[in-house]
Amino acid sequence: MRTNIDLNDYLINEAIRLTKIKTKKEIVNLTLEEFVTNCKKKNLTEIKGKIKFADNYDYKTLRQEK
Repeated sequence: MRTNIDLNDYLINEAIRLTKIKTKKEIVNLTLEEFVTNCKKKNLTEIKGKIKFADNYDYKTLRQEK
């Protein structure tokens, strides 16, 4: 999707310097991906303690089976 936005030059240049990413488009896309990921993680922390697991649930055993 094409759109015109006014970006903070300092933040763009700092992001380019820190990541070695060359284009503004790549910086914006990476930032959006990380934002969405962080929002999803935040939503997961909100449900902490609200899920009832089966009494015999053992995540360690499940990990070893892989």
